[in-house]
Amino acid sequence: MRYENPLYLAEEAAALDLLSDQRVALGISRGSPEPADQGWESFGYSDSDDAKAANMARDKFARFLSAIRGDEIAPADPMQFRPDRKLRVEPHSPGLDQRVWWGAGTAATAEWAAAQGVNMMSSTLLTEATGASFGELQRDQIDRYRAAWKSAGHDWTPRVSVSRSIFPITTNLDDLYFGRRSDGQGDQIGIIDGTRSTFGKTYAGEPDELIEALKADPAVEAADTVLLTIPSQLGVDYNLHILESFASYVAPALGWQPNTSGPVTGSTM
Repeated sequence: MRYENPLYLAEEAAALDLLSDQRVALGISRGSPEPADQGWESFGYSDSDDAKAANMARDKFARFLSAIRGDEIAPADPMQFRPDRKLRVEPHSPGLDQRVWWGAGTAATAEWAAAQGVNMMSSTLLTEATGASFGELQRDQIDRYRAAWKSAGHDWTPRVSVSRSIFPITTNLDDLYFGRRSDGQGDQIGIIDGTRSTFGKTYAGEPDELIEALKADPAVEAADTVLLTIPSQLGVDYNLHILESFASYVAPALGWQPNTSGPVTGSTM
């Protein structure tokens, strides 16, 4: 969000949502760590108070939400409209705000996302490290998000997603890529933006092994949506194979149903 014009983004998101019969699900965050030094300044934005531009991202996100919710935010030309008239961003797609997700990297930002009234997306990285497992940290994040949602008094049920690197081994090629790995099978601790952070482990194994391991993951158990992170460098065909293997051999045992069964909804809180 640090790099975006929030009103232009609202315009583009609403147009796409209307063209796609209101099927857009839009994930937004302040942005990941990057190689550029304050790269947003090259795009014409500045934020002298925050080296990571998190405050800038949140301010822009608030303006974006206001726009897609249909608030009148721009003063109208008094020569064309009545005095004191304000205009909303067009086009407008009702309900789009309930399909916006904030990418939360900490429990605190998860609570903030709940206060804003948007869905929460948690990836394979948290900028926290307490000694707890990644799944436990993420479960705490989910619990705090849902508690904050209740406290805020929103009148609809949100969705919560967690991301996992999951590779069912069903072919010899799968075994070559993922089954013979000697590392990457446990959570890892590293430094991101000067903060000790926890990286989630990779799940790779036979389908039955994955089912048991994922059932024991406290965050997967609590979330209503699991996003798979896939290795883009291996190409479209192989990534499709990964997704098909997961959908065929693992996901049904976790309670997954195909979207032909009806629209996805959030868990009752």
